[in-house]
Amino acid sequence: MQKIIQLKLKENPKMKEYLKLNSQWYKDLNRSPNNYKNFENAMKDLYKIRATDKISDAIENIDLISSVLNVLN
Repeated sequence: MQKIIQLKLKENPKMKEYLKLNSQWYKDLNRSPNNYKNFENAMKDLYKIRATDKISDAIENIDLISSVLNVLN
């Protein structure tokens, strides 16, 4: 595995944890550093840390607050 990829993995604890849980990525990252983007996307999908996930969570929170306020009125 290239040093740059190793450093990126060490910087982010979620990536490190995901790699431990899904060890098949070791093989893919060793074979080609281009697979790093796929690894990163898979990790973001699992931990729901994409921008769309954050927006969706915010909308759900707004809906919840709106529902509570409607009940109180």
